[in-house]
Amino acid sequence: ERLLVEAGILDAETDGLYAAQNLSVVHHLNAALRAHAIYQRDVDYIVRDGEVVIVDEFTGRTLSGRRWSDGLHQAVEAKEGVPVQRENQTLASITFQNLFRMYKKLSGMTGTADTEAYEFQSIYGLEVVVIPTNRPTIRKDSPDQVFLNRKGKFNAVLADIEECAKRGQPVLV
Repeated sequence: ERLLVEAGILDAETDGLYAAQNLSVVHHLNAALRAHAIYQRDVDYIVRDGEVVIVDEFTGRTLSGRRWSDGLHQAVEAKEGVPVQRENQTLASITFQNLFRMYKKLSGMTGTADTEAYEFQSIYGLEVVVIPTNRPTIRKDSPDQVFLNRKGKFNAVLADIEECAKRGQPVLV
């Protein structure tokens, strides 16, 4: 609290950081702490063209146009020294389940639907039909590899890519 008073953020005469009039300060402090301690550049987000762009934790794809809420995106922007944009206000939202229920006909295709057949039936009322492959599967499943650090992991990935390139095998990274 002393640092916040010295910085002019808190008034020394108030009841402290957690007084009702300081709730917004606590909110911003929490966002700043999360931005600095948890969210990592080039892991959780990238900085591209002066903007913070979220990276999907499951696919690794960038989510242009998406922003974190509750001041977190602004805190990350401040951390990275890029222009801080105003927070978006969500006017309406809908779950995928409810969106899909609005349509009379639904269809789709994926190589992984069979494992989620129960969910497709119970949530969407859809039957999953398995279509067998035209050719035998030649995929080789290997055991998981665990590395002590990122450098070791990326060195192994690089070695694997080089080995595939020697065989003329294309690699999607």
